[in-house]
Amino acid sequence: MQIQSSNIANLPSRFGKFKIKSYKEGCKEHLAIFSPNLDVDNAVNVRIHSECLTGDAIGSLKCDCRDQLEASLKYISEHGGMVIYLRQEGRNIGLLNKVNAYALQDKGFDTIEANHQLGFKADERTYEIVDFILKDFGIKSINLLTNNPLKLAGLTCVKIEKRIPIEIEPNEFNKEYLKVKKEQMGHMLDEFTK
Repeated sequence: MQIQSSNIANLPSRFGKFKIKSYKEGCKEHLAIFSPNLDVDNAVNVRIHSECLTGDAIGSLKCDCRDQLEASLKYISEHGGMVIYLRQEGRNIGLLNKVNAYALQDKGFDTIEANHQLGFKADERTYEIVDFILKDFGIKSINLLTNNPLKLAGLTCVKIEKRIPIEIEPNEFNKEYLKVKKEQMGHMLDEFTK
């Protein structure tokens, strides 16, 4: 599949001054948000963030997505690096199916059970476009901001020097969700989810 890329533009934000570049892969458009002084000769701090409209834009308390995105933007504003924002809503099942999964969760299914009820795997995301973006920037090694072991295993074109955990304190609405991520999906979460 052919991938198109945009020019680079400035993006002043609440979290700092960034630059952005977009990538179009079929009908999906992804975004690289990066510090102006990006140093690709050393390990780059990178967060791979999958879109979560309900969390990122609306502030849903059912997940920790917005908190992770904001923590990552603050981190790269202070330490340099890049957030790669992937259009993979609902672990890549789309917004309609994500809302259907929410409805099943309202009936007592956990996040994985809800996906299975709809005919999906627990996580349908892929990360090939990330390799393309990192190669486009000439990035050869990274420090990955993640709690997700699949992201550690999903990248092939770079050396991961270290993992930087993203520690978010749960709330009353996402505590069980985070527990499922830790116990059933192997996410490396801290003591808040015990």
